[in-house]
Amino acid sequence: MIDPQLRRNPRRIGRRCAALARTVLSSSLLALACAFPAAADSAQAPVEVRTPWPPAAVPGRDGLAHLAYELHITNFYRSGATLRLHRIEVYADDAAAPLASFEGERLLRLLGPEGAGDDATKALAIAGGQRATAFVWLDLGKGQNAPRSLRHRIEFRDDKGASQFVDGARVAINTDSPVVLGAPLREGRWFAYEGPSNSQSHHWGSVVAVDGQVTIPQRYAMDLIGLDARGHAVRKGVADLRKSRHSDWIGYAAPVVAVADGEVQAARDGEGEHAPLAPQTEPVSLSADALYGNYVILKIAPSVYVHYAHLRPGSVAVKTGERVRKGQLLGALGQSGSSGGPHLHLHVSNSPNFEGSEGLPFVFDHFGFDGTWMIDRALAPDSALAPGSQMHEGQMPLDNDVIEFQPKSHANQP
Repeated sequence: MIDPQLRRNPRRIGRRCAALARTVLSSSLLALACAFPAAADSAQAPVEVRTPWPPAAVPGRDGLAHLAYELHITNFYRSGATLRLHRIEVYADDAAAPLASFEGERLLRLLGPEGAGDDATKALAIAGGQRATAFVWLDLGKGQNAPRSLRHRIEFRDDKGASQFVDGARVAINTDSPVVLGAPLREGRWFAYEGPSNSQSHHWGSVVAVDGQVTIPQRYAMDLIGLDARGHAVRKGVADLRKSRHSDWIGYAAPVVAVADGEVQAARDGEGEHAPLAPQTEPVSLSADALYGNYVILKIAPSVYVHYAHLRPGSVAVKTGERVRKGQLLGALGQSGSSGGPHLHLHVSNSPNFEGSEGLPFVFDHFGFDGTWMIDRALAPDSALAPGSQMHEGQMPLDNDVIEFQPKSHANQP
């Protein structure tokens, strides 16, 4: 749970801290022109659309492959005129029908944390010289191959209600396989809070602008919160969560282990912890030292780094430069750094630094799936999550999944 302030205003935090070759037959070009005619009152919008980091297909716990990426949409009107987003359509390769279409509430959800709340519709308006970011999550049907590229048709309304559009904004699909991880925790039930697929989370929804570069380090991040057998994050008998102790939280002090063989790129210990649910101070910078508290950053392949954050003070068991083996103890779950409660923050990126890095997709070699949950239920004393677990292999948990890391023989196949 790195810097909850990002959830409320990612643009402010960003300021403060964050040729695809193709051949097309002439008949295909004609079909495309007929399929997407511009309305008589439509005009080309003076807009730049960029995808800074290409998406890759990742198998999710739901049995589908998913593509996650961002569209940076900049209004280049010199007069300061405002364009209002109306619809985003995504096309696979040269298909005539859209793979996905976003309008109304679905479109608002693409706009990250700014698309939530009472003033959500304001996020649709892009003033002259301003930028909006759309966080696109696409589901591919079972057995559907990932496209080679995506094309976008984006429709706007100007100040007079006239229609304007962009048709193009192609992005090539990254064909690299996702990173495969082992268990980061040895046992127990874990709630994947603000996890992959949630564009309005403080993870994926946090655009970081530092030194002239805009990136999303936490694109596939998750906060793993410990749960008991009934799905509670806090032990029975705690009447006021604001007065809870660290030891009242189920996952606190749980062993944190290496997800793969690798080398410790960076490690830190000795940082204190906040009280659970206490107000957080704003970080002095966007860096691991300012955000993670006690941490380990493990290099497991060229340009592949696993970030473990918020470890318990005095628990870090490895040092920078040390070689570790999969399953080796790294530290213990805690609440140091920018964290509202005890949990393990986990993400994978292409750099050992937080700032300037891009979040990479990953899957776990196996995990048990116990269903989906909500944070308010995890904190409610009278809620109950049904027992039972189905084994999943080579998949990525999704937002609000409850998972277990255990031997394969201890869970049923889905």
